[in-house]
Amino acid sequence: MSGAPRTARGSRTRARLLAAAESVFASVGYHEASIVKITEQAEVGLGTFYLYFEGKQAIFDEVVEDLNRRVRHAMTEAARSAGNRLEAERAGFRAFFRFTAEHPALYRIIRQAEFVSPGALRMHYTRIVNGYIEGLKAAQAAGEVRRLDPTVAAWALMGIGELIGMRWVLWEEPGESGPGPRREVPDHVFEEMMQFIERALAPDAAPDQEGTTDG
Repeated sequence: MSGAPRTARGSRTRARLLAAAESVFASVGYHEASIVKITEQAEVGLGTFYLYFEGKQAIFDEVVEDLNRRVRHAMTEAARSAGNRLEAERAGFRAFFRFTAEHPALYRIIRQAEFVSPGALRMHYTRIVNGYIEGLKAAQAAGEVRRLDPTVAAWALMGIGELIGMRWVLWEEPGESGPGPRREVPDHVFEEMMQFIERALAPDAAPDQEGTTDG
């Protein structure tokens, strides 16, 4: 059985293993990855690996959970100072795209999870959506967004961010040289996306009172 680290040094070692695993899984894929490759990149002994993880599947699932925690934290922190839900959407999407550019492993590893660890895949999306649903419910109660099914809206909004990020952050344009993603979604793409989202979420118009008085 693997265990949690008991010392600060153990915590640092475990963190190095997770970082190495993220890099290895993203670069060569789950099936080509090995515990030896992970420990070599982390610069720790093979036996040390088993102090913290039961095997390759266990560390893969932990990498997915760690990426999930970090991207949710980035989005939450960015949206914290927003004055309303539409501002929070804008700040949250900016943070998501920035995280994606800095950590392209997020996409690559989550795609692998569909086949390697469906439970980890479901955990990743469900945790993001659950927080989204609660935020939309609160915004509805405050009159900041229109009446809609918050569960459907949350999944739809997450899908928008996922595919916009894949197309304009992760993918290279034809003719571009050098590896790696862009640093930001192009401004015109981001603004077009936000106009679409803002129109979808805009609060319901106040009932037209015209004609309610005697003419």
